[in-house]
Amino acid sequence: MGLTVGFTWADWAIIGVIAISSLISLKRGFVKEALSLLTWIVAGAVAWLFGGALSQYFNDYIQIPSGRIIAACALLFIATLMVGALVNFLLGELIRVTGLSGTDRFLGMAFGAARGGLLIVVLVGLLSLAPVQQDPWWKQSVLLPHFLLVADWSKNFMLGFAGNWMTQAAVPHTLNELGGIAK
Repeated sequence: MGLTVGFTWADWAIIGVIAISSLISLKRGFVKEALSLLTWIVAGAVAWLFGGALSQYFNDYIQIPSGRIIAACALLFIATLMVGALVNFLLGELIRVTGLSGTDRFLGMAFGAARGGLLIVVLVGLLSLAPVQQDPWWKQSVLLPHFLLVADWSKNFMLGFAGNWMTQAAVPHTLNELGGIAK
């Protein structure tokens, strides 16, 4: 008698997300995938850091202050994505010409699998906040407990890291309020 594993629809969805992410990255390659991710992060940072400053130039065109900020952030975000797409295209062509596409695609597939796994960890972590843990599909899943373990570990790690960072950031401010420390 062999051991049979009964996957639920949630298990098949997990496999599907990771497989699709891997296949997309296999087609695009590691450099394009990594640069795309970096471009999105940079676009968010540029919009966050410079959106307020750019919004002042929209005073004559947009009357609502929040509308100016949203428009400025959106413009910066989209412009950064466009520049990133151009750089991504040029690097992709360089890799194609140099003949590294096989290695790049294999590494891309691994990157895609990791990205798919990370997406599942985030989704499982968010779903665990809802009352789904009592649902039969959640309890009967073979793969969800493994991703839930990683999600819980990640949540605890991030909360500990954020707590330490906030404590260290608050100490100099608090010391300045108390008159500082004598050197």
